[in-house]
Amino acid sequence: MPKTVIHLFHDDPDSLATGSRVAQRVLEAAGDHGVDVEVFCFGPAQRRLGAGASEAERTFDRQLDELVAAGVRVGACVNAARAEGTEGALLARGFQLHVARDELLRFTLEGATVVTF
Repeated sequence: MPKTVIHLFHDDPDSLATGSRVAQRVLEAAGDHGVDVEVFCFGPAQRRLGAGASEAERTFDRQLDELVAAGVRVGACVNAARAEGTEGALLARGFQLHVARDELLRFTLEGATVVTF
C-alpha cells in the first residue's frame, strides 16, 4: 500500500501546528485512495512533545494524540526520548519509539513519500 509519512522536525510554531494538522487532513482522504499515513517526530520537534508551554505546542500534542487515537502510527526517536527522559510518557501516549536511522531507512525501502515540516 502506498504511504505518506509526515516527518515533523522543525520546532517553530507554524511547523508544529501545521505539520500535525496536515497529517490529519491527509488522513481524511487517504483511505479513499488506498494510502497509509504515518507520522514521525524527530529533532527539535520531538523535544517539544509534551512541553505545552505555548499554544502551538498544545495544538501539536493534541493533534498527535488524535492521530494516535485514529490508529495512525505516530513515532519518535527512542534514543532522543531516552536522553530527554520522555520514553515512558511517549509510550504511554501510544507513540512507537524506534531508532531514527532505522525508521528513515524503512521509509525509503517502503517507497514512502515523506513530507517534512
